Amino acid sequence: MRGSTLVRAALIGTALALALLPARAAEPIRIGELNSYKAQPAFLEPYRKGMELAVNQINAAGGIAGRPLELITRDDGGNPGDAVRVAEELVTREKVDALTGTFLSHVGLAVAGYAAKRQVFFLAAEPLTDKITWSDGNRYTFRLRASTYMQVAMLMPEAAAAKRKRWAIVYPNYEYGQSAAATFKKLLSAAQPDVEFVAEQATPLGKLDAGPVVQAIADAKPDAVFNVLFGPDLAKFVREANTRAALEGVFVVSLLSGEPEYLDPLKAEAPVGWVVTGYPWYDIVLPAHKAFLDAYQGAYGEPPRLGSVVGYATIRSLAAGFTKASAAGGIDAERMIAAFKGLEVTGPFGPFIYRASDHQATMGAFVGTTAVKHGMGVMTGARYVDGASVLPSDAEVKALRPAAD
Repeated sequence: MRGSTLVRAALIGTALALALLPARAAEPIRIGELNSYKAQPAFLEPYRKGMELAVNQINAAGGIAGRPLELITRDDGGNPGDAVRVAEELVTREKVDALTGTFLSHVGLAVAGYAAKRQVFFLAAEPLTDKITWSDGNRYTFRLRASTYMQVAMLMPEAAAAKRKRWAIVYPNYEYGQSAAATFKKLLSAAQPDVEFVAEQATPLGKLDAGPVVQAIADAKPDAVFNVLFGPDLAKFVREANTRAALEGVFVVSLLSGEPEYLDPLKAEAPVGWVVTGYPWYDIVLPAHKAFLDAYQGAYGEPPRLGSVVGYATIRSLAAGFTKASAAGGIDAERMIAAFKGLEVTGPFGPFIYRASDHQATMGAFVGTTAVKHGMGVMTGARYVDGASVLPSDAEVKALRPAAD
């Protein structure tokens, strides 16, 4: 009897001790993120901060069905081969539940191909190539940012209204630049049949020799230029054009050049009067943006960049997808695909959806004109263009996206 009593007492004591232990933490949802951090720090360091802000907010609010988000980031080396190797490590070693990220278009396409082969859900955050959701689209890949086609279409009203006949084009010679140039020529020719393209400069990414490029454009005597350069290449181009006065009186339309990542380094040398897509964070009055701006500045003590918005909206999109998939029974790739088709998300620019037809998000962008104020480049007269307004119809997508699903 005495032994039996002691055993019972020990069992009760053990049960009480276990009851007093903290509850075992729920298994985290692991997000595998890969990007060209070393190659493109101006955009991707703010992007990383935007992701971290969203993860912290979501986890502070209880996570996804009680499960915290865990973000695992890797550098993809800025090239497709390294990116695929990194993606494989994230999937096989880190056991991530979904992949996201990539910046350069050819890298994004490589990871999208990997996702299709390995049947892993992939949210392409930044790569702009149209191929990723159209000709090379697959059921496992969705894309957040407004595509090359979308952003060119956003600029088209101003480009066509300028009624300039002789256009020169300059772009980085890889997938993003090539597709942007081709789309611009196609859309402008449709809007203005008498247009002439008198010069085309395709430059190596990150290795622009600005002098000869600017001189070749000047020698062609265009009355308008379509620019697709970004980052250090854009800065070199603008400074050389300023030095040579090569673009005086020339109308310029430019992708991405209103983004603070690329405009801020130019300071007072920033171009004046260019029509651009970008991010005038200082002039946006949307309630969703005000909440994001306050939270970001509170966390980091600095204003956001467009990369910050993309990083934040990426995690918010994944969280919405995880929530919807969890309610349907789990966060495997097939349930994530089903969740993302028609998924509604609210980001810093307000609500948007992921279209079921081509897996493209309708998050838009701002179009405005560059100016210099207080010694810094800014966007003026900016207007928000809803991404849905510049996308082809679902019926048209069927021809653009053959048998992707």
